[in-house]
Amino acid sequence: MEFISDPFFYAVAIPAVLIAGVSKSGFGGGLGVVAVPLMALAVSPQAAAAIMLPILCLMDIANVWAYRKRWDHRNMKILVPAALLGILVGTVSFSYLNEAAVKLIIALIAIIFTLDHWLRGRKAAGDPGPGKIGKGTVLGALAGFTSFVAHAGGPPVSVYLLPQKLDKSIFVGTTVMFFIVVNYVKLIPYAMLGQFDASNLGTSLLFVPLALFGTWLGLWAHDKVSEAWFYRVCYVLLFITGVKLLFDAVTLFVTG
Repeated sequence: MEFISDPFFYAVAIPAVLIAGVSKSGFGGGLGVVAVPLMALAVSPQAAAAIMLPILCLMDIANVWAYRKRWDHRNMKILVPAALLGILVGTVSFSYLNEAAVKLIIALIAIIFTLDHWLRGRKAAGDPGPGKIGKGTVLGALAGFTSFVAHAGGPPVSVYLLPQKLDKSIFVGTTVMFFIVVNYVKLIPYAMLGQFDASNLGTSLLFVPLALFGTWLGLWAHDKVSEAWFYRVCYVLLFITGVKLLFDAVTLFVTG
């Protein structure tokens, strides 16, 4: 079995996979966006994304079982078809994509959304209720597109779901069901575009125990956090994700 042998890669990849596992199973996956940039400190961004995708798919399987009865069907019907369209757009435009611009857009959406929520509080959020179809379609398509480009689909989904004030388990369960569809569909264009090789797949396999441990740890944390603190943590994680993506975008613009 082939795999990456660079010790520095594992120094950054181990926390990356652990953070992704805890975030996906416990808090809706937003902070998992840091995994690819962390790995990209040691390998190319393309290799980092290819290594992470099978790991994310494994986490999704474990999470689907845990949340199999706790997810919102209406939101899935809105988000998934739009996300598939977003993945298609990402696949077709793969050769022309500007990763920095994509990350900048998602960063600004996440930062503005969370700042608006914090600065205006209840007035900004309004009364919780079902998400609007138009908003869900736009953000679902954006999530599919950005997930394909940089595994950064979490922020658009959070922007759509957070104002609905769903039960915390329904919130996470809906993101879990959404991303198992998105991530497994992404396997097809990733393979067609030649993103997988023996070394990447072998390296992904080494992270199976850590991925499962991170998933378990996230589920444990989810059960321990109250509803109020869950939403506080989710907004903070979304803001941190936005700042991280903004930093990545600026760095790419400066160095690119």
